Amino acid sequence: MKKRNNSSVITLLIMLISISGVLFIYFSAMFERNAPVVTMKESGFWNLKQALHIKIEDESGVKSYKITLKSETEEKTLQYEQLINPEQLLNLEVAPPRSTYAMKDKEIEIIVEANDVSKWNLLSGNAVKKVFKFKIDKKRPRVSIVSNSYKISRGGSALVIFKVEDDNLDTLYIQGNNDKKFFAQPFYKDGYFISLLAWPVVDREFKGTVVANDKAGNVSKVYIPLYLKQKTYKISHIKLSDKFLKGKIADLAEEFVETQGVDNSIEQFKIINEDVRAINEKLIHDITSKVRKEKITSFKMNKMYPLKNAQVVATFGDHRKYLYDGEYISESYHLGLDLASNTMASIKPQNSGEVVFSDYNGLYGNMPLIHHGLGLYTLYGHCSSIKVNSGDETTKKEVIANTGKSGYAMGDHLHFGVLVQGIEVRPQEWMDKQWIKLNVQDVIKSAKKIIDRN
Repeated sequence: MKKRNNSSVITLLIMLISISGVLFIYFSAMFERNAPVVTMKESGFWNLKQALHIKIEDESGVKSYKITLKSETEEKTLQYEQLINPEQLLNLEVAPPRSTYAMKDKEIEIIVEANDVSKWNLLSGNAVKKVFKFKIDKKRPRVSIVSNSYKISRGGSALVIFKVEDDNLDTLYIQGNNDKKFFAQPFYKDGYFISLLAWPVVDREFKGTVVANDKAGNVSKVYIPLYLKQKTYKISHIKLSDKFLKGKIADLAEEFVETQGVDNSIEQFKIINEDVRAINEKLIHDITSKVRKEKITSFKMNKMYPLKNAQVVATFGDHRKYLYDGEYISESYHLGLDLASNTMASIKPQNSGEVVFSDYNGLYGNMPLIHHGLGLYTLYGHCSSIKVNSGDETTKKEVIANTGKSGYAMGDHLHFGVLVQGIEVRPQEWMDKQWIKLNVQDVIKSAKKIIDRN
């Protein structure tokens, strides 16, 4: 009887040990069962020049990896490593050998193999083999300028039409100043594009370059041959009066969150003129930076003059420097044209468009914004009332608002602004019928003739 009991105990112990062993193997990190995860930043296309960026991840640690390039005729090891100290994350940059660029293959495979340090699979660990297929594209996009405005003035606009040829085109833009990118719309026939450009009034120089990137990483850059016309803008030294600070500025300070708790009039003015202005302008720039993606065949604009019998009371580009008791306080640029006629006069744009904003915007007061296409927007600030809503389509000479003194305005007037893809430009250009003809209509007409001949 004792022997039977002992035998049962031993059997039970063996079973418990076996179960414990199985549970240990099942739950232990040493025996994790997940194969390494392999990902690659690039996919689909390769120019055989740029490095490939491969990431290998494994919770127990990567023990070894091998990266192979396979073509129809050969297999070439690009990288192989046995790690002395296994790592959970490997970020690899794999440069192709120089000889690879001479390959004639249209397609190749990049094979990534990796093993981890797990004791799973009879102590051999987990393994992965992942194949990435690439189409070889070593040709840069072909970019050619078809037609463009002869010149661009500081603070002004220009138009360019160009052609891009590439079966694998990825991104396309025009590089302007200070990392500014202008985006083009498809134009007239396949492969052609059109874009307005803007030279910011705060910049002394300007350069526009068409940049085309394809999916394989090939890049083409073509300079737009614009004659740069320097233009001098007014610099105004404005003395701040106590009446102004205790009146208009004090009233505005009650309105803005940024000036709550600030009692010093000079500090209030500085916050309003700099911080609040920056917030208001960011909203404008964000909205007006958008360009549609559909193809266009024409872009007809009438000269812009939204206020009948108006007088210019403040010019575009005025660099305003504010002083108090002879001491410099702050500065700003006046990025519109101030027009005044009668009190609460009707505002009637001479071009149709889509209302993209119709609300109160801080220093600009009640402010409708209209998109006329091709990234060209008009802004109407300080309105007493607005007659249109966001999303409305306006017609030529429709009354969209009335002049006023809402926001940062001392008297009833219209702050009329024109923007090209988020950059304020001289309204006077777009109010000039001859300028529009030479710099927009004639450029489009010339481009169509050239395109039709090709």
